[in-house]
Parts: sequence; C-alpha cells; structure tokens
Amino acid sequence: MRVVVPFAAEQPKTRLADVFTPAERREFARVMLDDVLRALREAGHTPEVLTTAGIDVDAPTIVDDRPLSTAVDAVLAAGTPVAVVMADLPLATPDALTRLFAPDADVVLAPGRGGGTNAFVTRHPEFRVDYHGASYRDHRERAREVGASLATVDSHRLATDVDESADLAEVLLHGTGETRRWLERQDVRLDTSGDDRVDIRRDGTTAVQRDEGPETG
Repeated sequence: MRVVVPFAAEQPKTRLADVFTPAERREFARVMLDDVLRALREAGHTPEVLTTAGIDVDAPTIVDDRPLSTAVDAVLAAGTPVAVVMADLPLATPDALTRLFAPDADVVLAPGRGGGTNAFVTRHPEFRVDYHGASYRDHRERAREVGASLATVDSHRLATDVDESADLAEVLLHGTGETRRWLERQDVRLDTSGDDRVDIRRDGTTAVQRDEGPETG
C-alpha cells in the first residue's frame, strides 16, 4: 500500500503567527513532518511526501503545487490502495497508525477534532477527496456514493492536528516525539496555574487556554 504524507513546504502554519516567526513556523512544520514519517516507518510503512515544493527529506517525494484536494486525487487516480496521513499530527504513534490500517473496509477515515479528515485509507478505485469545510462528513458521503464500505477510527492521537496556538497544549500534554522537545526548546510551556484550564506561555506571555483532556489512543 502506498502511504502519502501531504506537506505545505513554502508558507506552513500561518495561523501560528501569534506564537512563531515565519522561519520558526517552517522549522516547526518540518519537525512535525519528521515525527509523522518516523511513526509511519515504525508502524512498518514506507511513506512518500507529497510536497508543494522540493524539500530535503529522508523519504521519496512527489512535488505538486496544486491545491491539496487536486494533488491527492492525482495520487488516488494512479491506483489504490493508498493511505494519506497529514503531516501535522505530532501525537501520532505507531500503535495509533496501526489502528488506521487495521479495518478491512474500502474506506477508513480518521477524523480531526474540527470536522476535517486527518488520515484515511482507501481501497476503492473511485473514491476521491474534498478537503474543504467539514471534509470528514463529505468523505463519508463520497464513500457511500461510490458504494464503498466505510470504517471510522476514533483516535485522540490521530484527531489532534496542529493548526492554531491552542493546539500546542495538546502536544505538550501528550506528545512523546521531537515536536514536543522542539516546543520546549522554544520556551513554549504549559501554565497550569488556573483552576481547571491549561494555558500556553512563551517568554512569560499567556497565548491560549485549553482544557486538559484525556490521553487516549
């Protein structure tokens, strides 16, 4: 099975501008990508990176600067089965990823917390993607339209993508890879001084608040 990791190489993670400089955001995105690639390899897979521009990475690369849905659909059109795992899942572990590949369904979806699709497996030649809006809902409907059997993987680790500063708390709370260590080196810290909330601080400034949730697979 092909395993493809899409990566925005040029202007990644713009919604983290309140925490990091452009150069830091590029470095942070690369650290998350490396953590995802490492977890996939430890789960027994050989990932490829679908990147918007050429990058120096220890994996085969496919350069495609078209919008995400178009670029992923081009991969799917080349033949299935294919797994697509987003590059901003720093909590992903080999065990969590093994759960993604375990169901015997035509389409397996791992939803994100905000209604997106953070990872999927398709074995159906007619399944295509649409990453706009509530893509998890749309991908379920597309699977039904092409007559594909469907499974959903409910995983906190696969559901946690990092787009906004509030998401950094999840990495500090539950992360075990290089992404968490990178944040700590940048002086991003948890502030647990509140009664039931977890804050994020960098250089002594509170950036966001986040409920402390359970750590599950």
